[in-house]
Amino acid sequence: MKRILLVLPFLLAACDSGLTAPSKNLVPTAASMNASSATCTLADGTTASYGFDGNGYNYCARIFNGTYSSWCVAGGQVPGCVAAPYTNDKLVMKWNAAWDACNVSNTAEACAGAWTDNEVNGKITGGSGEVWHYKIQWSAVCADGGTLTDGGYCIWGSYEVLMDQGIDPNDGHVWGALAKPNGYGA
Repeated sequence: MKRILLVLPFLLAACDSGLTAPSKNLVPTAASMNASSATCTLADGTTASYGFDGNGYNYCARIFNGTYSSWCVAGGQVPGCVAAPYTNDKLVMKWNAAWDACNVSNTAEACAGAWTDNEVNGKITGGSGEVWHYKIQWSAVCADGGTLTDGGYCIWGSYEVLMDQGIDPNDGHVWGALAKPNGYGA
């Protein structure tokens, strides 16, 4: 069984939006909108257009909807950078403003509250047959080199995998991690 855990350490900040009006004035921490030009300003100061690009990124909404192959191309890597059979697997990633801010400034202040959610679907024609779901957040314990005791595991030095579970066609349903509590936040 080979699984590919994927988080984009190079993601940039994007625009927040909500379905209801906030109860108080909120100031974006890593991005701002420019409604007249239909762009948002990213955490590194560059701008991005609203909507999805050709590879599956919508930086303003902080979502990727594509394949492992399109993720490779978007990351500036050569086509084929993901080994078969994962190339065609569908990939949906979501992340928050703190994730973007952490990628620009890797400090505890910028990274606190950073999270990403990655879902992989290989149960498609030409796919791997695997389905995986990962929930990952920044962790002060991992950043300090500590040991987690809540059921998660540390990756990339300062992040904790809160949930790693999926279906492997050979092994059935597999749990790699289930931290308690399992939600994002404090």
